[in-house]
Amino acid sequence: MKDNVLQTIQVSQPSFSKGQKRIAQYILDNYDKAAFMTASKLGRSAQVSESTVVRFAAQLGYDGYPEMQKALQELVRGRLTSIQRIQASREQMDSQDILGSVMQRDMESIHTAIDRLDRSAFDSAVDKLMRAKHIYILGVRSSAYLAGYLHFYFHLIFPNVTLVQNMAGGEIFEQMVRIGPDDVIVGISFPRYSKLAVSAVEFARSRGAEVVAITDSKMSPLYKLSDASLLVRSDMISFVDSMAAPLSLLNALIVAVGQQKHEEVSGTFSEMERVWSTYSVFGKAEDE
Repeated sequence: MKDNVLQTIQVSQPSFSKGQKRIAQYILDNYDKAAFMTASKLGRSAQVSESTVVRFAAQLGYDGYPEMQKALQELVRGRLTSIQRIQASREQMDSQDILGSVMQRDMESIHTAIDRLDRSAFDSAVDKLMRAKHIYILGVRSSAYLAGYLHFYFHLIFPNVTLVQNMAGGEIFEQMVRIGPDDVIVGISFPRYSKLAVSAVEFARSRGAEVVAITDSKMSPLYKLSDASLLVRSDMISFVDSMAAPLSLLNALIVAVGQQKHEEVSGTFSEMERVWSTYSVFGKAEDE
């Protein structure tokens, strides 16, 4: 897949047919709209046939129109306002079955993640976490909830884990003041990327810490800062960021490190079960 479909279109224009030039010009002028159009609608907008649109995608080197469309979406996702996201989603959702449409898209996101996730990058991330003296976890805005979820389990697995709280900018840096070369920061960020999250990761990197990025694409600002990047899409559903695939990735990361620290994890949960039982934290089943 091309990293920047617009650049590819511009470079390839001399080789296009008359109809393909119409498609190219429409996309270059309206890429924020074209990214969420079906091949049929894009053809009507550019005044060409649907088959011409499909051949256009193939000529650019994509396996099909859906792959080119995803490349366009990755390009614009971080730039869309909430209103633009709502407008774009209307063409993708079945208003008669919102439940089915949303859950189906979540399933497709997870299937895509399974196919595309870099296993070597995943193994590298696990290795860095296992060797870390201290682990910092950072997520801002909707990503803060992913960070909190990861912290809940990592806190039970590792002795030194800090959840960098989503506060004012200065307070975030205060929480990271002791970060250093033997530490790892897990930075979680999805469109629209938070400048505060990027600045915090830059700070951690400047102090010598290794960076594990959990983000959506090579165009993400965190990708360039990372030592290991786990790329997974957060699907855009109206004004909502669907985190089904990123959350599934976090589950895999938790299980992977948990397996490597099996004895410590077993000891921790044995102690926790004793505490929970002593203080009746979860109560008793009705039939007891």
